Parts: sequence; structure tokens; C-alpha cells
Amino acid sequence: MRLTVGKDPSEIQQTSLFANWLLDIGEGNAGGSNDGDAIIHIHEDLLITQSSDPIGSLIEFVYPSFLDNLNDPKYFEERSILAPKNEVVQEINDRLLSLFPGEEKEYLSSDSICQTEFIHNQFDESLYSPDVLNGLKISGLPNHKLILKVGVPVMLLRNIDQKNGLCNGTRLQVVSLGNRVIETVVLTGSNIGHRVFISRLSLTPSDNKISYKFKRRQFPLAVYFVMTINKSQGQSLKRVGLFLRERFSQMVSYTLLYLE
Repeated sequence: MRLTVGKDPSEIQQTSLFANWLLDIGEGNAGGSNDGDAIIHIHEDLLITQSSDPIGSLIEFVYPSFLDNLNDPKYFEERSILAPKNEVVQEINDRLLSLFPGEEKEYLSSDSICQTEFIHNQFDESLYSPDVLNGLKISGLPNHKLILKVGVPVMLLRNIDQKNGLCNGTRLQVVSLGNRVIETVVLTGSNIGHRVFISRLSLTPSDNKISYKFKRRQFPLAVYFVMTINKSQGQSLKRVGLFLRERFSQMVSYTLLYLE
């Protein structure tokens, strides 16, 4: 993630200190020497400390005047909320999608066991019904159920045309929702403003936690109001909100980072 800094020397110094602090956290050096558990002090001006609805406050910080900027591609290009886990990303994305005007369109994937499983293994297909496969949510793979609206920002989950900048992590905005293709406009990379059509792909997850191979035919897209911290690597953002909870956030439940 790159930081956009101004020309004011004090701003540059503050940004440098902040960047070094982030690097120390990433490398496990923050909080002194430790065996994996450490107490990290976060400056109060980066935190949401008083709110009955911290997620709502985080949304308001990252996406101010949300409904007034729906037709401004740059608005979605330069901001995002980050979270550590996919289930949290899904939760906040669903909330923002519900606030987005317009009619929803639902796309369901077609999931099936790869034929190689029947050739090389004694495999009982009845144990892996379509319902079981549909319920699998795996990092880097689109969900079985994809719900979109016109104007919603999305992210590519696969390299589909690297020559034209359509790579894993490219951000797009939905222009129209067809039955067989989704028309989008590119928000990031070297082809900003280009319109591209996304079709369904047959995708096989590479997750080693899955003991068998299956394929999912689905649009390689995910709503991207919120993305995982891992997905943010290499992204250039001006305004970022970081949502933390569970173990390492017992002291700090909700955190805001403002990079500009």
C-alpha cells in the first residue's frame, strides 16, 4: 500500500514515522521483543473510541457522503476498508451493498467435483453434493452467491488479460448486469476508464486445506467496498479504515487509519 504525501516537510516526517510504525507491526518489532504476543499502543487520533455503532462510524469515515458520490469513479478508486478475515469483509460489504440504491441481481455458481477425483481416488460423490460445494467459501475464489448492483465497485479475483491490465486485484465498477456478461469500467492500473466485459470462468481453488478438487463456474468478481488486508498489498489508497476485532484487538476493538 503506498502513502500519498504532500510537500509540507512536517507532513513528510509524520508520514515517515507512521510508515515505519506500520512496518514494525508487520515485522513483529512493535511492542518490544516478543514471542508472537505483544501490546501495541495506537495513537488516540487513529481510533474510534466512542460509538454505539462502530461499523457505521467506520463506513462514514471512509465513505463520507456515500450517496452523493455514486457516479464518481475516483471516489471508489481511492478508498477502502480493510479487515483481517473474509467473513468480516463479507459482513461489512453486505451492509454497504444494502445502502447502495438500485435493484440487486443475483448470480449463482455451478459447482462440481473435478473428474480427476473419480479416476485417481475412490471417491463417493454422494458425500459432496452441490449444496456442500455451494457452501464452501475459499480465499481467492468467488462465492457461490454473488449479489451486485449497477455502480457497485468490484475487484477481479483472477488474471484474465494481463496485457490489458485485467489482473488479480484490479478494481472495476459495474456498468450493466447481463445474464451472461457483466459490463464494467476499469478504476485502477494503466487502463483507467476502459470498459470491459467479464464472463464466467471455471475456477479450481488451490487451497491445500481442501482435500479434493472441485471447480466453480462463476464471475471472478467480489464486491470491494471492503477487502482483506492481504488483498490490499500493492493497492494505492488515499483513505483507509482498518477494522480489527477478536484476539489481538481486545484492547482496541475498532481502528481508523487515515492516509492522505
